[in-house]
Amino acid sequence: MALLSLSDWVLRDFEKLRMGSFYLRVLSGLLVVSLFSSTVSYVIEEGFEPQFDNGYTKPSYDRIDEVKKVCASVLASASELELTDDRVYSMKSKLSFYNGDWEQQGGSSPLMPFDDQVHGNFSYSKFPLQLASFTVTDVHVARPAKKIAGVNGVLDIIITLDGPIGEFGGRARRRHSQFKMWPGHTRISIYFQGVYTESNKGGERVMCLLGDTMLPSRSDDSKNPWGWVKASSPKYNQPPLLQDDQILLTLHYPKTLSLTRMAIQGKMKSLNPSRDPKYFDEVRIVSQLTAAKYQFSSDSILSKACDPYPIADSLVNGKIDIYRGFGFCRMIKAISSEGAFNVVPNWRCNGKKEFCSKLGPFKSGEAIRATNGEFKDVKLLMQNTQCKWEVVEGNVTMARVFAVFRAVAPGEIEYVAAQRSGLGNMTLAAEGIWKSSSGQLCMVGCPETIDGEGKGCDSRICLYIPKSYSITQRSVMLGSISSINTDSPSYFPLSFEKPVLIAQVWDYYRLDQPSYEYSRFVLAGDLQEKDEPLNLGAVIKKSILKFPKLEEAANYMLSLSLLSEDLTFHLPAAPDPIPSSRPSRTDVQMEILSLGPFFGRYWGTWGNYSMTREETPFRTKANYTEKQLLLNVSAELTLTGKPYNNFSALSLEGLYDPYVGKMYLVGCRDVRSSWKKLSESMNIEVGMDCSIEAVVSYPPTIAWGLVDLAARISISSKRAENDPLYFRPIKLQTAPIMYRQQARDILSQQGVEGILRILTLSVAIACIVSQMFYIRNVVDSVPYMSLVMLGIQVLGYSLPLITGAEAVFKKKHSEPYQRTSYDFEKNHLADVVDYMVKLLVLVCFILTLRLFQKVWKSRIRLLASFPQGSHHVPGDKRVFLATLTIHVIGYITILIFQYAETETSQTPILMQRGVNLMGNSQAQNKWEILLEEYIGLVHDLFLLPQILGNFMWRINCQPLRKLYYIGITIIRVLPHAYDYIRPPTTNPYFVEEYEFVNPKLDFYSKFGDIAIPLMAVLLAVVIYVQQRWNYEKLGSTATIERHKAFPPGSRVYERLPSHSVETELVSGASSSDGKKKELGDDREDV
Repeated sequence: MALLSLSDWVLRDFEKLRMGSFYLRVLSGLLVVSLFSSTVSYVIEEGFEPQFDNGYTKPSYDRIDEVKKVCASVLASASELELTDDRVYSMKSKLSFYNGDWEQQGGSSPLMPFDDQVHGNFSYSKFPLQLASFTVTDVHVARPAKKIAGVNGVLDIIITLDGPIGEFGGRARRRHSQFKMWPGHTRISIYFQGVYTESNKGGERVMCLLGDTMLPSRSDDSKNPWGWVKASSPKYNQPPLLQDDQILLTLHYPKTLSLTRMAIQGKMKSLNPSRDPKYFDEVRIVSQLTAAKYQFSSDSILSKACDPYPIADSLVNGKIDIYRGFGFCRMIKAISSEGAFNVVPNWRCNGKKEFCSKLGPFKSGEAIRATNGEFKDVKLLMQNTQCKWEVVEGNVTMARVFAVFRAVAPGEIEYVAAQRSGLGNMTLAAEGIWKSSSGQLCMVGCPETIDGEGKGCDSRICLYIPKSYSITQRSVMLGSISSINTDSPSYFPLSFEKPVLIAQVWDYYRLDQPSYEYSRFVLAGDLQEKDEPLNLGAVIKKSILKFPKLEEAANYMLSLSLLSEDLTFHLPAAPDPIPSSRPSRTDVQMEILSLGPFFGRYWGTWGNYSMTREETPFRTKANYTEKQLLLNVSAELTLTGKPYNNFSALSLEGLYDPYVGKMYLVGCRDVRSSWKKLSESMNIEVGMDCSIEAVVSYPPTIAWGLVDLAARISISSKRAENDPLYFRPIKLQTAPIMYRQQARDILSQQGVEGILRILTLSVAIACIVSQMFYIRNVVDSVPYMSLVMLGIQVLGYSLPLITGAEAVFKKKHSEPYQRTSYDFEKNHLADVVDYMVKLLVLVCFILTLRLFQKVWKSRIRLLASFPQGSHHVPGDKRVFLATLTIHVIGYITILIFQYAETETSQTPILMQRGVNLMGNSQAQNKWEILLEEYIGLVHDLFLLPQILGNFMWRINCQPLRKLYYIGITIIRVLPHAYDYIRPPTTNPYFVEEYEFVNPKLDFYSKFGDIAIPLMAVLLAVVIYVQQRWNYEKLGSTATIERHKAFPPGSRVYERLPSHSVETELVSGASSSDGKKKELGDDREDV
């Protein structure tokens, strides 16, 4: 009625409103929406009427009669449903499952094609996965409830190399997307409607449904049913499809989740005749029942593996402190949900190869058997972990745990495997108990399907959560799977472990702080004595340079934690010293586990180290002895790169000396994968080679741009060279380290360079201004300043303004890292320095251009005074040609040398490809890069044209002031001196991928930093000599065996007397007073 009233009001009063066509459209839309809402809100309670779902497809129950006919056997055993509103609401999620497994029985009539010809390396897995997901989209229960309920759902069946179906991958969607296919992926979505029943017999829930979809068409050739897929141009966008609505799906769910009943079993078959092109072989589906609470009721089965408790196990041997606290359930859930376990090689196995190569109770495929018992890249996952806490008696507590263990073969991505819910020969369901009296979790493992008595549950699983760590124990959880039948086991006990990650330690040990047991400090002390130099340089280094050390903080543990952060780094690295050929990419991760008595990182309130227990802040002392500063340290060093494929990780322990910024460490590496070599080697500790020494040198905290900021790592083996476990010494240097407080407390190299740019440009401005004042007093010498010299300087100052490059102190191969290693764009001081540099460069450009203009005007006036004697006016044409010839020859010479260098390294001289900071590939001619660098060399040798001009013009004056040419020369020399004394910026990350030019081929190298300043100084000395002595005196002095070194003087550039020049510059001078007046005006203009 309300809707009708609204409609009448609109029709009756619309003429009165006169609101225009816009309001008409608005009110009409409201009317339609209201009518639509009224229709949707009206629900028929009887029968199976359609309802709307949040998905795109409208639920339908128009085939219920047909469903009852084909599902008669299921309905015959149905019992009365007891469905409350809450239970109906939760049925959608509890009956849906994702990423189960499916397989097809037989092979004559496959369901769908698959194209495994994937181009590129974009696939997740090396072998295709067959996954099935079922999503319940609608549940309808007639009132009052009967034996059946109406159900709509979507079944997604895929074969893929791309990865799992998302949680919402099976939601109802538009019908045109029922079949999708591309290389490495095929997907069919089948829409079902049917009934849900419950049976008291067997205690299960059953869904029986009829579906329809578009199936891909097969050819009559049974050997090649998918010929259109293997064609040269597959019809992925328009595949041949057939409409099929004769698909029957039955799904069986256990009512309760337990060790013997935990699988969802399904069958999908075609109701078409076997000769029909739409017929396909039966499909079987299996998945875990994850959306249910586990019922711990398998004590009789558990007793087979864990009675008496605890089970004697050699995995810990009393050497490890085991966790026995109240947070066990939280810890095991957190640990099992964050990453996979590493499977330990069967290095203790002495049986036959076939026996030692078995992956415990799991059915090993070809990929696992190929590892020969080393189990490289084999992982183990714990899924669907559930834990129930109980109190036994007194202070003894107990927890009941259920989990599914899934083995992950090499080539299968861990993330993809973690999303799978299927059960099969690579899974093991387990239930067990944990007691605080021992800290052992003992479980019994069962295969996919077992009977109610647990027949087939013949595996025992023991798990531990360590509370103490050492150089040979770095696992946050470790365990083993063994056969209950110890007399004749079918496989060797399988061990697995999960390495500790510092970022997750606090999440695991919230109430109980773990500890570290140091055992190598004596060996580390011996290494320190052997490595520490006894010379004057070492004493100066200790007294001047400062390295990371303990800082004043709220408490001692916080200070240790902050120092641990400074000593941790994840950086690219290169061999030390860097070879001439470009090294392959290497990454280094140095993770500090413990420092002194503190393990992990400080989080404020943590166990025994809470702020309430330590009230006094930590204050550093004024004076410490060197031994007092030494700190015990443990770390994990990981090397990633082709040269270190067989040498990936080191467990380190030793001493850190903050006096010199060095760690002296003893290392252990896991050699259990090389168990065949262990019999030939000595001194093996629990499968680890601990005959390794390592020294890590950290850069100082205050560098001022003059000290190397790279960390250096040295690793060596103490074994004999003929030992199978011996390896050659490894020396690496990392990219520059930026400490935690360094951005605020010290000046970065870029900041130092910015200040030096400002100072040098300021001095350059002073030199140019002094030259401008100087030429006011030596008007007759102004025409003899070389315009080519001034033009080179104008060009040198203008290029930075045009290209945005730095004016001075520019080191090309260090810029990218400095910009990306820290966000200097947020540093306002850096912006101010940058603007000041650009402003000063602009001032230098304007002043030099003004100086150029004055010289140009002076020559015009001189030429105007002697129109018939142009030989008296200096010209720069021959100077320009001579300068150009010299620099062209120099540039070609450098190109030839570069070509010779690149011939040995097999690098093309004409073109080099790189990746810019945005990640885009770029190509640039190397000769262009060299030309850009050579322009800087031309600016450094700016006095060369003046020397050539002085020689050609036979000068008898001093056109350049000493302060000018000596000052500018010093300014051009300073950047090279700075580059020479400062350490090279080691940045292999950009050298390999982001740099067009190898710094080894850069002529601004150490040799260039010496040769170029020497040439610049030599040019300044020549200028001094030329201006000190006139041409005649110079020619008479420089004689060789009575022969003059210079040719006889030419009258081409014969200078006039000074008085004559000054007089002739003033046209129309008729008197002495007038001449002085005009001359004064000229000098003011100069």
